[in-house]
Amino acid sequence: MATEITDRLNYERIEVVQDYIEQHLHEPLKRDVLAEVSGFSIPHFHRVFTACVGESAISYVRRIRMIRAGQKLRMGAVDITHVALCAGYDSHAAFGKSFKKFFGMCPSEFRKLSCHEATQLLRQRRYP
Repeated sequence: MATEITDRLNYERIEVVQDYIEQHLHEPLKRDVLAEVSGFSIPHFHRVFTACVGESAISYVRRIRMIRAGQKLRMGAVDITHVALCAGYDSHAAFGKSFKKFFGMCPSEFRKLSCHEATQLLRQRRYP
């Protein structure tokens, strides 16, 4: 029973961190800040986050930023460099490389998808 309570509390704390990440995606998200939001030490935060979410916090942040970038492109964002900067990348090239690795196509190809195709791809990538 104590383990169940601990697990539930851990999940609740990690949900608070996930909400924080969603609201602060435009900012640098460092693990010490995320650990502080969770109320855990950095090493314990890393273990608990990975156990609860199934991926590390940094992988989670990258994935959520890519999904948000894909949503912006699907909604008609014209300036890929602006989308790249919003996703935390310093250059169009670095963003393009990561985007292609994540979605299997470059941002300009993604923009050419129908709304339905883009939405399906975004849904597939939403969860690890």
